[in-house]
Amino acid sequence: MGSVGEWDALVVGAGVSGLTTAVRLAEAGLRVRIRAARPPLETTSAAAGASWGPYMVSDPRVLPWSEQTRLALEKLAGDTASGVRLVRGMEAAPEPMEPPSWVLGVTDYEPCRPEELPRGYASGWRYTIPLVNMPQYLDYLVLRLRTLNVSIEIGAISSFKELSGAASILVNCTGLGSRYLVPDDEVFPTRGQLVVVDNPGIDNFFQDHAEHEDLTYFLPHGSRVVLGGDATPGSEDLTPDPAAAAAIVERCAAVEPLLRNARVRQILVGLRPTRSQVRVESDSIDGVQVIHNYGHGGSGLTLSWGCADEVLTLSGLQ
Repeated sequence: MGSVGEWDALVVGAGVSGLTTAVRLAEAGLRVRIRAARPPLETTSAAAGASWGPYMVSDPRVLPWSEQTRLALEKLAGDTASGVRLVRGMEAAPEPMEPPSWVLGVTDYEPCRPEELPRGYASGWRYTIPLVNMPQYLDYLVLRLRTLNVSIEIGAISSFKELSGAASILVNCTGLGSRYLVPDDEVFPTRGQLVVVDNPGIDNFFQDHAEHEDLTYFLPHGSRVVLGGDATPGSEDLTPDPAAAAAIVERCAAVEPLLRNARVRQILVGLRPTRSQVRVESDSIDGVQVIHNYGHGGSGLTLSWGCADEVLTLSGLQ
């Protein structure tokens, strides 16, 4: 590690929040490095679906953060190397409801007519949002960091005190790791499982508007479609569950029959870092200045650029 005089910021964690924050800080002219227990493609972010839209997250700042991120992702969709695409699709709810406020900011939002909704759904809307091929997107962010002379050092830490003097500020983007590093007993895992299949000819996405354990959504990414999903609070089991995977395929096929016999490529499992409220704030731990950026639940991608901007403001270094 360098001295305080060498680095302005050391970002701890290399998931989508850590990488995005490092990009934002470095592009503001700061001297930045990343320290992470695992490389980007081995983080929870790499196993995400992923679509833009707040999910399993609570904070009064979610709306502006998600809007900032959507606008950033829409710009990135113009670069085919980014893995970001703008895709039109439907979100539906099993009960009559008005769409959440963040939906209304999307320019082509329109409510669905009752006859357009799949069986079992009572309300819904269509809009165009960013879908992200996460492994490709994480690689894109790493390359962007490389052009900014930001390197990623792989190595676990047991406390922030170990990094005292490494930089003017530390930025905590460790997700579930914050349980032990802060420590923060409000953080807990929510297990999620996805099924990746060959694309049988689907261009539009579908997702249900629900926050229960059994979810239904499918997100097309070129030659493959990501099917979801589930949300099991407190589970840390990373072993794929074949029965749950079959149930995911069945729920998605009930909405889009083309998916029923699609060849399964892989089953992905990840642990969402859930917290009662997102934590983006400045702190002092063992005399070390730390800016926290964790607790995003299922919205790490959706809040990434907005939270990165917040970290830059809190740093006072731009």
